[in-house]
Order: sequence, then structure tokens, then C-alpha cells
Amino acid sequence: MAKKKPKQEQPVFEQSLKELEAIVGKLESGKLGLEESLEHYESGMRHLKQCNELLRSAERRIALVTGIDADGNARSESFDADEEESLVTKGESRSRRRSSTAKRRSASEVDDDSSLF
Repeated sequence: MAKKKPKQEQPVFEQSLKELEAIVGKLESGKLGLEESLEHYESGMRHLKQCNELLRSAERRIALVTGIDADGNARSESFDADEEESLVTKGESRSRRRSSTAKRRSASEVDDDSSLF
């Protein structure tokens, strides 16, 4: 007699993604009324949130390859949530630098007769 798998409380990624794709198809068809479209949209957002959470969880489990040892074996370290946060911080800092650089660049692009020749 085959054992039944216990019902999972949360859907797996592929199930949520499949549901999300079906919802998007229904919404894009243009055949739904406003109220039904809103209901599907809300359901789609729940599936999207679930997919994002599952992806973040999977990323945390990934081992990052840091190099190869003398025997040719891959060295790795665990993906750390602190590292993820520091990457976000680095990205925000980079974004601020880009915007300030763009401001300086636009100011310097103005023709200035004193700097010609």
C-alpha cells in the first residue's frame, strides 16, 4: 500500500508559478469583469509573494563557490542573510553615487567659454 504524502501547508514554487501564469492569462484575455479581475489580481499578488519568498529561501540555501583548493575540489561557504543585506546596502549606495554623478555630469555639460581652448 502506497503512503500518501502529507498535504503541504504552503504550495511549492512550481505550483504557485503555474497558478500565477494562469491568472495572468485570464487577466490578459480581457474577458473578465472588473470585480472578477480584481479578485484574480489579488490572488495573483499572493502567488507572486509566495514565489518571491520561496526564491529568497532557496537563495539562502545556496552554497557560494569561493575557489578551488589544491586537490581541485571546490571550496564553498554558506549564503548568509547578513551578506544579502550588505548587498542591498551596497546597491543603495551605488544608486546614490550614480545619481550624484549624473547631477555633476549634467552641470559640467553646460558650455563654459572659459574652459574652451
